[in-house]
Amino acid sequence: MKIRRLTAAVATVLLTVTGATTAAATHQPKPKPTIVLVHGAFADGGSWSEVTKKLQRDGYTVVTPAVPLRSIATDTSYLNGVLAGISGPKVLVGHSYGGALITQLAGAADVKSLVYVAAFIPQAGETIGALNAQYPGSEIGPDTTNAITYPGGVDLVMKPDAFRWVFAADLPSRQAAVLASSQRPVSASVFAEEVEASAPAGLPKYAVIPGKDRAIPPAAERFMAERAHAKIVDAPGASHLVMLSEPSLVTRTIEQAAH
Repeated sequence: MKIRRLTAAVATVLLTVTGATTAAATHQPKPKPTIVLVHGAFADGGSWSEVTKKLQRDGYTVVTPAVPLRSIATDTSYLNGVLAGISGPKVLVGHSYGGALITQLAGAADVKSLVYVAAFIPQAGETIGALNAQYPGSEIGPDTTNAITYPGGVDLVMKPDAFRWVFAADLPSRQAAVLASSQRPVSASVFAEEVEASAPAGLPKYAVIPGKDRAIPPAAERFMAERAHAKIVDAPGASHLVMLSEPSLVTRTIEQAAH
């Protein structure tokens, strides 16, 4: 009898321990997705600096690749290579022209959601130039850009004295001047290039729309966001560089998408 009682007691302990272990494993928190921040034209990864700091503080792994800014097809191919080296779930965040790129990348493995920040959300067959001209309000044009001609192509760069007005009216003038001096030219051809794909309809999407954007008209951003059934987050007083002027708002939106 004593042996049977001992055996039963041991079995009870083992079942209890196993159950506790199973329960603990079941309730292990899921790993946070990697946040991939894709910058736009006339910019580099530094435009995400404030958001990156906040996301890293909150425990997220952040990747901010340098986009070649050569063509939508070329940039998408390059970024697909970047994504292939990131394991686990990913949230893609695109600013401005970067929105067209994350739209093309949306079908990559483990992409869980898309966040558009003052960004284009094109559909297959559209061009970002046509989308930007669909509503009045964009100040990007011959009066605010300089052309850089080289063998094989033409790049565009914002004129230094126009950069703050178009992109960063709500940032201090000194900060805007630094950004203007470090901007990266974009191939002029990207504005007339047709995108190949629309983002999957069932993929969660978020869109931050700055009300004082002079690069992409806010009305165009809202049209594209509503058409894509994105959750809209308004930033009424913000400029095109809303992720620098209102980084907390943008970070909260990204983390909502990550959840």
